Amino acid sequence: MRRLHIYVLLSVLGAVLPLSQFLPWLVAHGFDVPLLVSEIASSRIAAFGWLDVVVSGVTLLFFIVVDGRESKTPHLWVPVLGTLTVGVSLGLPLYLALRESRSILRAHGSVSG
Repeated sequence: MRRLHIYVLLSVLGAVLPLSQFLPWLVAHGFDVPLLVSEIASSRIAAFGWLDVVVSGVTLLFFIVVDGRESKTPHLWVPVLGTLTVGVSLGLPLYLALRESRSILRAHGSVSG
C-alpha cells in the first residue's frame, strides 16, 4: 500500500505546484492565449521546457490508453483529464495510482482478470 500512497501524494503535488504558478498568472492576465504563447516562446529555454512537456504529455496519453486497456485499469478518463488540464505532473502519478490500486485489488482477489 505504501507505493499507492506515494503516487497519491505525487498526484497532489503534481496538481498543486504547477497550479500555484499558473492560477496567479491567469488571475493577472485572464485567458490571454496570445500572451501565453508569447511567454512560452520568450526564450529558447522556455520553448525547450514547453516542448519537452508537450512531447511528454502526448507520450503519456498514448501510454495511458494502451497500457490502461492492456492492464484493464479503470477510469482512464481521470488521468487523461488530469494530463490535459494540469499536465504530466498530475496525469502520470494519477495513472500509476489507479494502476497500483487495480494491482492491489487483483492481489486480494477482489478483481478478476
